[in-house]
Amino acid sequence: MTEVLAADRDVVSMLQDRSVEMRLANLRLVETAGSGHYGPCFSCMEIMVSLYYGLLRVRPDEPAWPDRDRFVLGKGHACSALYPILADLGFFPDARLETFTRLGSMLGDHPDMRKIPGIDFSSGSLGHGLSIGTGMADGVRLAGRDSRVVVLLGDGELNEGQVWEAAAYASHRGLSNLLAIVDANKVSVDGATADLLSFEPIDRRFAAFGWVAQRVDGHSHTALLAAYREFDDRRAAEPDGPPTVLVADTVAGKGIDFIEGMAEWHVGYLGGVDRERAIASIRRMFTNESQEDR
Repeated sequence: MTEVLAADRDVVSMLQDRSVEMRLANLRLVETAGSGHYGPCFSCMEIMVSLYYGLLRVRPDEPAWPDRDRFVLGKGHACSALYPILADLGFFPDARLETFTRLGSMLGDHPDMRKIPGIDFSSGSLGHGLSIGTGMADGVRLAGRDSRVVVLLGDGELNEGQVWEAAAYASHRGLSNLLAIVDANKVSVDGATADLLSFEPIDRRFAAFGWVAQRVDGHSHTALLAAYREFDDRRAAEPDGPPTVLVADTVAGKGIDFIEGMAEWHVGYLGGVDRERAIASIRRMFTNESQEDR
């Protein structure tokens, strides 16, 4: 793995701080809604923070900018991790977060591209994301644009056969501008993925479909930034080369030490004393890990 340059250490520090703040913002959204997806949101937080603050080319004041990079949240139930990022970047006022899931709000418990600036696909039913992203990647290339398309999938989502149809097509088309990231947190709403339908080793399965595949620590901004850089280097060197998949090893509920890795906390509610414990855990854990990653 290519090491992040010393000049990038300030970037890594900023990303780690953003990851803490976005987790705390997610807790506020859950408080508003009365329940939320702690497990799948917290497992992919570093992935989404590193994408939006470290890779994706977007214009908050021009959400439909034709040359923007596209992001498809295949696991749409993790949208409460994404909304605070979009608000922080300026896609919509931060005050809108206080309306999450309320009647008439544009911020539902799954993202709606017709209502929310910065959302490129209305995800809900799992399994469609990679197909949509593949079509986007093919489309922007045919249009002569240099846009990148990133799709975030859950490892439980791989159970859907449509994912593998898209994987075959993307490789056949040589969509080097397509980056898939699998949030391999090893649990889903029904339990451990290993017990339900295991696709491990996920990287080798994608490689068999003709993808460049690698595993990364999904909670390390250093590792994620290095992997993004390698993806861009390959894309520049071989425009019609294979697509890339990063299998990001993560922990469900990462940051809240008393629910980490538990399928029971795919969705739930932490209130009162438990919420205060969660806040303390996030601040404590990520203060320590921030020092290590820097």
